[in-house]
Amino acid sequence: MQGGMAMAAERPSQPQARALCPSEKMDIRSILQGLESYRPRRRGWTWRPGRGPRQMGPFQYQQASAPLQRSIPLPAARYFGGIDPQPDCVVTAEIASGRFEDDLRRMRMAAWHGADHIMVIRTTGQSHIDGLLEGTPEGVGGVPITRKQLRATRKALDLIEDEVGRPINLHSYVSGVAGPEIAVLFYEEGVNGAHQDPQYNVLYRNVNMVRSFVDAAEAKTIMAAAGMLQIDGAHNANATAREAWKVMPELLVQHAINCAFSRAVGMDPGLIALSTVPPTAPPAPALRLDLPYAVALRQLFRGYRFRAQMNTRYIESDTREATVTHTLNVLVSRLTSADLQSTITPDEGRNVPWHYNSIAALETAKQALLALDGIRDLVEIRMTDAMRAQVRELKERAVLFLEEILAEGGYFAAVQKGFFVDSGRYPERNGDGIVRDPQGGVAAGTVVRRDPDYWAPVCHHFGENHPPAGLAAGKSCDAIGGCTLCRPEKIAYIDELDPEDNVEQRLAEAEARTQALRPEVEWAGDGIVTVTAFFPAAPRVAEFAGLALAERMGLQEPEVIHKRVLHPAEGTMLEIKGRVPFAIDPEQLVIPPEPALLSEEEIRRAVAERPLAVVAGTVGEDEHSVGMREILDIKHGGLEGFGIRCHYLGTSVPVEKMVDAAIETASDAILISTIITHADVHVLNMRKLHQLCLEKGVRQRFILVAGGTQVTDEMARAAGMDAGFGRGTKGLQVASFLVQERARRLGKDTGPRPGTGQERPPAN
Repeated sequence: MQGGMAMAAERPSQPQARALCPSEKMDIRSILQGLESYRPRRRGWTWRPGRGPRQMGPFQYQQASAPLQRSIPLPAARYFGGIDPQPDCVVTAEIASGRFEDDLRRMRMAAWHGADHIMVIRTTGQSHIDGLLEGTPEGVGGVPITRKQLRATRKALDLIEDEVGRPINLHSYVSGVAGPEIAVLFYEEGVNGAHQDPQYNVLYRNVNMVRSFVDAAEAKTIMAAAGMLQIDGAHNANATAREAWKVMPELLVQHAINCAFSRAVGMDPGLIALSTVPPTAPPAPALRLDLPYAVALRQLFRGYRFRAQMNTRYIESDTREATVTHTLNVLVSRLTSADLQSTITPDEGRNVPWHYNSIAALETAKQALLALDGIRDLVEIRMTDAMRAQVRELKERAVLFLEEILAEGGYFAAVQKGFFVDSGRYPERNGDGIVRDPQGGVAAGTVVRRDPDYWAPVCHHFGENHPPAGLAAGKSCDAIGGCTLCRPEKIAYIDELDPEDNVEQRLAEAEARTQALRPEVEWAGDGIVTVTAFFPAAPRVAEFAGLALAERMGLQEPEVIHKRVLHPAEGTMLEIKGRVPFAIDPEQLVIPPEPALLSEEEIRRAVAERPLAVVAGTVGEDEHSVGMREILDIKHGGLEGFGIRCHYLGTSVPVEKMVDAAIETASDAILISTIITHADVHVLNMRKLHQLCLEKGVRQRFILVAGGTQVTDEMARAAGMDAGFGRGTKGLQVASFLVQERARRLGKDTGPRPGTGQERPPAN
């Protein structure tokens, strides 16, 4: 195990991986190179730096940490100077594609959105594996954790840390019969945190009780030596119980047992985290049930850390519903406390954890945490008689539960009698608890007493160890020149064992698929897309209509992944996934240059320095007004909001009147909206405006702009306009153009025309 008895040759100094560049994709193959020599740069858990009050842009935050060097802020950040404040608590991203080479890319995306706790969940439960595995054996039902995967992951995270400017914790699971071996592996490979709770093995994996607790003692000792954060497994009771809102006393008991056992083994309480989950979700009166439980938990376990886990018990296929529940979970975190805030992808119920849903989960947590910053300075939990009674009752029931366990002869006897995970509020029981035999289960009878002269030449070993007298003053592993925890060069690194089922083969297949662009949601180039459709039909009819729709669209392997009945007879909304049978060649794409937009402040400053006025209206026989008003009105972010003076003439305005009004008001620009397109009326109106300005000798004086759903910039310029704006245009785009065009005409800007990449032709 730790001793590395098969002596490995001294490893050369590890190669330095090339730093990540934000404009380039991660080179997975370069990360895989030199793994036999890679050593983790640090061990142990890292909390977010600089936690506390902090000024960010125009705002003072009470619960923030140091910002990232590189990140992607929330969408609304553009209204606040592009700030990206980071909450004070560690934020988790659970990565679960089942292919570690794809996980590395997902981790990078997660880190840019604020994750600094990467939990690697494999598609095979690690606790099902009875030993350490090498290679990447997908054939056994998924990808369990191997040394190669851990090294590649930790090496990639080193690079990602440097890119975003913050330490990132890697986390996995120490469970199953191989728990101690996995703990050693994690120590050796720089894993920073892990789940470890012997009750999880007993209740949910039917590992023999004696074996589970003996293994846990060894594993916890190693984790403590490495400074890993331990997260317990009590949240599994919430996820398993048929009526989870009733088993809150049981959750408290499971937390207590693992905390006490961890302390007895020697773990630092500051590195023991309780995995606490709000027990309910809407339509239950969630806050009224969840908040008293959260308060009771924190009162009972002062001095420990709290990992606020999002509720997964009630997630189905509706990502909106899951997102609302998770937002309410964060409210409980802020009203009480959270050292780590978990995020769960809102597609958890679909069992398809996709790239963008991982990011959606992170942004849900970050958005809610920031919105609720300092909430306890504004409100307090009212400890009314009813609230106080709820909290006290939960704690009393938990204490009575523990007393009954002791009276029955201890934890093993209690499990044998089915005390745990039922549908009743203690002391109520309905005979549906999980029952385990202390003499049975996986690995029963494999624990033996140590001989009086037992000696293992390893360090960080639990229990009695009797090295020879001459070694009493040093470490037990000194006898062999140090174990693998002290001398990592002794670790025997084994690469892939299967010539077919390995990462190189998967990368080769992915590269063959990704020579051109394919959409993806889970694995590189998987080609999967989703379609949202509403059918005015009953659910069963809508479902098969959706599959027929996907097939006619050319999607392969179509599947309905979400179905929402809006009315049993009137209609059903569907989400359908399928695989596209083609790829996009980026070399064949016609990509116009990105518009060179000014910032809102630059526009306001330019208008304040030199006022700008426009005349606007819908011309000809056109009665459409909404589009133009959204470009003008301050309410919709229109020109008025930048200080531009707008003279709106209404709808069906003759072109002649537009020009006359511009002359009378001394405006700088004429903006026309032209929606109707039959007989090319929209083009004729643009030409007429241009020609009329020429005839009146004012063409140089006015900036002419046309807009409409069918208008393009090229079309408008060909008709004599200075610019054209089509569907989806915002006031910022038009305002930016007007300011830049005026500056160009004044000789302040002779560069390319914004948004076209072409030199502007001389004005007529």
